[in-house]
Amino acid sequence: MNSFTVLNSIIIIGMIIAGICTVVIDDLLPCIISMAVVGTFVAIEFLLLSAPDVAIAEGAVGAILTPVIFIIALSKAKEKKKAEEKEGK
Repeated sequence: MNSFTVLNSIIIIGMIIAGICTVVIDDLLPCIISMAVVGTFVAIEFLLLSAPDVAIAEGAVGAILTPVIFIIALSKAKEKKKAEEKEGK
């Protein structure tokens, strides 16, 4: 096994573990962070496979933009839930 195969295997195993964590975790914020980790591993894998343009796009969208949008949506949902609970009391 050469170093490329070992590094490739480590990245793929990291993707699988982070993907399983994304599905299994009940709390939403760690789930979103785990999803960002998957996107980061995918971007690194694309870089290793000599696709830097796809790696940049995946890094921007999968590892940064999508998790940020999900975190903003989660915080807005929590604010709305608190406001509804306040009105109900």
